[in-house]
Formats: sequence, C-alpha cells, structure tokens
Amino acid sequence: MPQPLAAYPRCSGVLLHPTSLPGRGIGDLGEPARRFVDWLAEAGQTLWQILPLVPVDAGGSPYNGLSAMAGSSLLASPEALVADGLLRADEVGGEELPADRVDFPGVFAWKEALLRRAWMAFRAGAALGLRGEFDAFRLRNASWLEDYALFRALRDEHGGAAWTEWEPGVRLREPEALARARHRLDGGVELHEFRQWIFQRQWSALREYARERGVRIVGDLPIFVAYDSADVWAHREWFELDAEGRATAVSGVPPDYFSATGQRWGNPLYRWEAMRADGFRWWTERFRRVFELVDVVRVDHFRGFQAYWEVDAAADTAQEGRWREGPGAELFAAVRRELGELPLLAEDLGVITPAVEALRDGLGLPGMRVLQFGFGGGDGADNPHRPGAWPENAVAYTGTHDNDTALGWRAGAGEAERARLGALLAPGEEPGWGMIRLVMESRAKFAVVPLQDVLGLGSEGRMNTPGTRAGNWAWRFREGALTPEPARRLRELARAAGRA
Repeated sequence: MPQPLAAYPRCSGVLLHPTSLPGRGIGDLGEPARRFVDWLAEAGQTLWQILPLVPVDAGGSPYNGLSAMAGSSLLASPEALVADGLLRADEVGGEELPADRVDFPGVFAWKEALLRRAWMAFRAGAALGLRGEFDAFRLRNASWLEDYALFRALRDEHGGAAWTEWEPGVRLREPEALARARHRLDGGVELHEFRQWIFQRQWSALREYARERGVRIVGDLPIFVAYDSADVWAHREWFELDAEGRATAVSGVPPDYFSATGQRWGNPLYRWEAMRADGFRWWTERFRRVFELVDVVRVDHFRGFQAYWEVDAAADTAQEGRWREGPGAELFAAVRRELGELPLLAEDLGVITPAVEALRDGLGLPGMRVLQFGFGGGDGADNPHRPGAWPENAVAYTGTHDNDTALGWRAGAGEAERARLGALLAPGEEPGWGMIRLVMESRAKFAVVPLQDVLGLGSEGRMNTPGTRAGNWAWRFREGALTPEPARRLRELARAAGRA
C-alpha cells in the first residue's frame, strides 16, 4: 500500500514530465531519466512530480489520453530494448528528430516502427526468458488490457480514425463483431499488449531506481477521459452519450484567468448515477491502477467532484454552460473502502466555492497554492494564493504546467504585481530564484518547482498554454543543462527551509 501523506516529512521536489527529458526524439525511461533522478537526489529533492503517463494522440496532451489505465509506450527506451535483446543497436535510429522539442508525429512514426520491430523479434523467439513475465503481465491486467489492446488494434485498422467513425458492429460493441475482430486482429492486439508490457517493465525499473535514491513519484489523475478512448468505447453506459455513441454534453470550465470564453475541453461527462449504482467500481480500479505506477496522486480538477461545468456538445466555447452536482465524498468513500487511505493531493484551482473547500477539507487533502496567482487583486486579502496566507496542509508551487515560467510571468506581469513581488525579494536577489525561495520557505508542507524555473528559463520554456491547440507539450531540456550549480542552490534552499 502507498505511504500515507501524514508519514511524509516537510519536503520539496521538481515538476517535469518524462517527455521533456533529453534523449532521441522524446524523453524516455532509460539513462536520461536515471540521471535526472540522480540530479534530484543531489539537489536534496525527494519528490518528482509528473503529468499523466497515459498514451496520447498526435497532439501530445497527457490530459487527452487514449486510455485512463494504459501507459505511453512513446516513453520506451530504445537502449533498454537493446539491453533486453529485443533490438540491435544499429536498428535504433531517431537521430534526425529534434533535440529541443518533441515532434509528436515524427516520434510516433519512429517509435511505433521500433516497437513493432521489437515485438516481431520477441514473437520470433528473442528474449525468450522474458516470455513468462509478459504472460503474467497480460493475465494480471486483463480487466483493462484486453479492451485497450483491441481498441488500439481496431484504431490501427481504421487508419487512426476515432471509434465513433468505425462501422456499427465494432463501434457499438456487438458481441459477434467483437469476436470476429479479436480473431482477425490477433497479431495487432498482442502488439499493443507487448507495448504496454514494455512500458510497465521500464517504468517499474525507473520507479525502483528513484525509490532507492529517496525520490518518490507524484502522479496525476485527470478527472475526465478523452472521448476517443478505450474507456468511453468500452463503457458507453457510464458517459453522457446518445444511442449512436455521440456526446450530448462535454466538459469545460467557465471564463477564468486563462481564457475569457472559458475552456471547452470536450471530454464526455459521466453518468454519475450509473457509476453510483455500480459502486464506483471503475473509479476504484482507476485509482488502484495509478497507484501501481506512482507514490502520490494529484487529483486534477478536484472541484469537478463537487460540481462540474457542463457544456452543450454543439457549443463552440465553454462560455455558456451550467454547473452540475458531482459525486462528492461518496466516490472517495467507495474507493477508500476498497483501497484504504490514499495519498492524494487536490488540484483546487479555478472557481473554488465553500462547498469545494468543505469537500477537500473533509477528505483531509492538501490543496494547491500557486505563487504566480498571489500578486493580483488589489491588497489580495481575499486571494488564497497570496504569499503568507498558505496553510500547512498544502502544496506550494511557483507555477504549474499550465502557467508561464516564473521569469516569463514576471516579464508579462503588471507594474503592481511586479512591485508586490519586489517587496518580498531580498536586495539584489534574482526574481526567479527569489520566487523559488518564497515557495520553499512557505508554511506549506510540500513545495514543488517546475524544472524550467530552476533552469531560469523564460516563456520559451512554457509547457502548455490553456485554450490553445498548437505548440503545447513539446518542451524539452538539452543534455548538459542539469549542472551542479542549480542543484547546489536548490539543495541549500531546501535545507534552510527544513525540506532536505
């Protein structure tokens, strides 16, 4: 069972998704990831926060994954495949891909061909000693893996088209059509099972490496799943869809800090009554699965469990919508009955009401405080993010993956905001490192800083700009950027703040 949050000391860490690591074309789970863990330990950090590990589409968003249960085989290390005897070193390739960003279409074409080559070698008898491990993985994860692998094989057969565009038999999961598809696509199904096993094998090895060095992984669980996902295709009864599988209502948030017209996320909404009648079984299995991968889980868009913004599926923006009641504490009680107390963090940003705060506090979950949000709104008396107002039971950030970097934010901030920050800096203190210091010195038990802020990057290091479609999720740092100097400075701040 995962360690409860109460057992964690006052500590700190760094936010970095594995795709942003150095490597061929995309960050992976091999040596660059291990070097990052070593750097974290050297910097006195005990938390590595990541984004969801789910398989993504060509847009690269980990919040629009093809499955809530599966992992992204794009993260597979080619060098580890060579070490396992599934590839030859001269078969790896990928040198032509960019080193400073993720070209997702290019990476898809290269990595999928590479994994198919490894699978064909495996079927032909390579790494024969690993066959038992593969078979055990398939058996242990059959409850979600069988549907996922068939979904991906069917998606391949249809040229990557969404499941809503498939022929009615498989789109609507008619038993005879599914049986024929499983027989016809047997090889494709096994390929995707193999890819999931490779992800699991490599991720588990990396997680153990981190654990041995005192680093715990903070994962991320999005509240919603993608419309074009194995989950929605396999469980239409739990989502707001019509008889043909078309969404009738979708997710989003009303106008906020990030967008004047709100954010229309487009995920299908849950039929909470149907999930309640089933004892929230899918949610229990979802939490069980994510804790097989990470040590702590950040529950994204936590406020949606109390009330969520419903947008008509035909609407172009999220500006017009309505609040609907969520499952509240009942869902978490059902999960706790099965899995016990879980180390969860609540992403409680956005339109937060007393009812959301009561749900969070009733569950005993730390919320989030973001320094960049702390300098607006006049004297800030009603701003929960203002420095000095943060409770101990919280996670403090300079910014999140949705924010600009600390220096990028400061460059675009208004005169009043810059002045409020300046009043908290020591004479001659660099603004970026000053913001990191404020987070480290805060009362919040947990502190997390994006790697971009540690490296002193401006807006060129931004990971995601909400409400935009292009240019997101692609940022990477180059080999050699993790020098001893920022590690020393981070370690000294952590020690001075009682977090090392």
